[in-house]
Amino acid sequence: MHTNIESKEVDVSSVPKNKEELIKSITESLNRISKDYISIPDELARLLEIEGNVKDTKVSVCDTLAYLIGWGKLVLKWNQLKSEGKHVDFPETGYKWNQLGELAQSFQSEYHDWSFVDLQKEFKLTIKEVLALIESLDDYSLYGVPWYNEWTLGRMIQFNTSSPIKNMRRKVRRFKRNNKIN
Repeated sequence: MHTNIESKEVDVSSVPKNKEELIKSITESLNRISKDYISIPDELARLLEIEGNVKDTKVSVCDTLAYLIGWGKLVLKWNQLKSEGKHVDFPETGYKWNQLGELAQSFQSEYHDWSFVDLQKEFKLTIKEVLALIESLDDYSLYGVPWYNEWTLGRMIQFNTSSPIKNMRRKVRRFKRNNKIN
């Protein structure tokens, strides 16, 4: 639930409905944004020119990676805790669903000192771990039962991986256009 799902308009034709579609959605999103990241020169990766998640803030390309890593790692953490029968503080301990901007800033702070190259590697590794989790489950586990409130695990994974990747890619591509990067 990366965004306020209740008020979000969703194109249901693009929403994954099973394990295969979820894997495809995440993999395609990862491949597309990874090509964009690779094309950005290292010296531009820390420019604060991308609309942030808190009103009137700007973030860098590196911050967009921190954001995506943070959400991917939360998905893994949620699943780990739930599979151990432990309580999960959604979205994260110390944050409520109406504090997602502040949570995004915490991800950016956590990864602030990482290099652009290392952030790209960590992002790919995090998504690889999410894909391994999906691979370990069947369609029923992903889409057959509610996992968080009325949301299935598959939808929660999608809300926090492929959806924000697609959203962030639009912002990264705008950054590239504004900086005349092919």
